[in-house]
Amino acid sequence: MTTKIHAVQTSIEDLVERASKGNREVLEEIVRRIQDRVYGLAIRMLYIPADAEDATQEILVKVITHLSTFKGESRFETWVYRIASNHLLTECRGRAERWRMTFDVCRQAIEESGPAGLHDPSAGAEQSLICEKMKRACVHYLLLCLNRDLRLAFILGEIIGVDSAEGAHILGLTPAAYRQRVSRGKRQVLGFLARQCGLADADNPCRCATLAAYHVQKGYLDPENLRFATHACRPRCDSDTKGLVREMDQMAKAARVIRNHPDYAAPGAFVESMKRMIESNRFRLLEHS
Repeated sequence: MTTKIHAVQTSIEDLVERASKGNREVLEEIVRRIQDRVYGLAIRMLYIPADAEDATQEILVKVITHLSTFKGESRFETWVYRIASNHLLTECRGRAERWRMTFDVCRQAIEESGPAGLHDPSAGAEQSLICEKMKRACVHYLLLCLNRDLRLAFILGEIIGVDSAEGAHILGLTPAAYRQRVSRGKRQVLGFLARQCGLADADNPCRCATLAAYHVQKGYLDPENLRFATHACRPRCDSDTKGLVREMDQMAKAARVIRNHPDYAAPGAFVESMKRMIESNRFRLLEHS
C-alpha cells in the first residue's frame, strides 16, 4: 500500500533520507516541492519559458540522480540551488542571451517609444494584461543586461532573498565575494530603475503603457500570446508597490520594484514527466552503498 506523504508533517530532508534508503515513492513529492524554486531561477536567468522548462527538466534529473550525494551539510534547498546554479552557468545558455541586451539598449527603447501618455494602439479589454506583461518583461530585460555571474548572484540575493552564507555556498564564493557580486548587480539594475522607472521614483513619468504600445507596434509583444501576464505565479505578500514607494528613498523604491516580481509556478508537467522517468528505470536513481 502506498504511503501518503503529509507535506506539513514531513520535512523535505526526511523525504530525501527515505529516498536514499530506496523509497522511490517519495521522489515525486520531492520534485513537487522543489520544482517552482528551480523553474523560478531558470526563467529569470533565461527569460524564454521554453528554455527555462528544458533547463528545469535537466536540473531536476540531476537532483534526483544525485540524491545519494546530499550529506546534509546545508539545507536541501540550498543544495538544489547549487546544482541549478552550476548547470545554468556552465551548461545552459538561453536564446534570449543572443540578443545582447544592455542598459543602453533599454534606454534607447524608452526614448524611441515616445513621450509618456502617447496614444496606445493596444488599448481595449486586453490593455491591463499587456501592461502587466510589459512590467514583468522589463525586469527580465534588465536582468539580461547583467553578465551571467552578476545576474545569478543578483537573482539569488535580491529577488529570491538568499543570504550571504547560503549564497556563498551555492556559488562557491566567500560570503564577502557573494555580497560584492550582489551589490554590483544591484547598483546597475536599481540605478537604472531609479533614473527611468515611474514606480521607482514618482518624478519619473510612468512609461508602462507607452512602452507596451511600442513593443506591440514593433512586434516584440504579441497580444495573442501574453507570455508573462498569463503565466501561473504566486504574488509576493508585500506587493502593494504604490503604498510602499511613498515611504522609501529612491534606491529602496527601485529595490521594491524588483522584489515584487512574482514567483513563477513551474508548469504542472514536471512531476508527471519525472515520475515516468523514475518508473522507466532509465536512471540509477538511488545509488547507496
